[in-house]
Amino acid sequence: MTEKEIWRRAMEQSAVDLGCSPFDFEKPENVIVVSRKAENARKYLTLPFDCNLVSYGSNVVASVREDLQETVGKYLSRYKMEHCFETPNMHMLDNELQKQGMRICFMAEYFLPRPELMKAHSCGFPVRILGAEDFGDLYRPEWSNALCKDRKHLDMLGAGAYDNGRLIALAGASADCEGMWQIGVDVLPDYRRQGLACALTSRLALEILERGKVPFYCAAWSNVKSVRNAIKSGFRPAWVEMTAKSRDLVDEMNGGTCL
Repeated sequence: MTEKEIWRRAMEQSAVDLGCSPFDFEKPENVIVVSRKAENARKYLTLPFDCNLVSYGSNVVASVREDLQETVGKYLSRYKMEHCFETPNMHMLDNELQKQGMRICFMAEYFLPRPELMKAHSCGFPVRILGAEDFGDLYRPEWSNALCKDRKHLDMLGAGAYDNGRLIALAGASADCEGMWQIGVDVLPDYRRQGLACALTSRLALEILERGKVPFYCAAWSNVKSVRNAIKSGFRPAWVEMTAKSRDLVDEMNGGTCL
């Protein structure tokens, strides 16, 4: 699979998620569409969006509630594309969203594999490829990035590292949509900074590509360790997203409104 094919598949999936055309992400001007439910969207998304902004680097595509089109349009026209995803500018959008009972909630960067950089890294521990049948007793807190107990049926593939038969690190692949599988990885605290995350991420990415799927990787912008792992494993930044949710949900996730 070439880099062009990988990016095209990602844009096609984002188009399904947002309810736009894949070509909208390459336009020089911003695009705003009304969000709708989509059967083939990524499984963990809650559609329709209230407000979701996505950029592959050329512009911003916004998938929003119909009544927010004007508000989001004014925001996007006020700032440069890259500044729409950062402070202090995004406070302007958040202020307007709060009037509608919402707040900016999620901000993330997504990574895609660069084919010429993909290779299996070693870690000094035995690595085993796992199938869904091996995950039965692994839905525990220490593996919560690699596996998702709420969507067990989507966990398709894994790569585990072992020390004398004990699982010490695990990368998992979730079939979040038809053509793309997301990678998550966990390493036990005593085994970190030994190259395990990269070894498992890179190995699992190659296994996914061999199955005709596109591996993708997500990290919060502030999670420097995770971003470093993506880069070391052969991934490169592809797109960014910023999503608004109800103010009540944001407060619940924060454990209340006060420190």
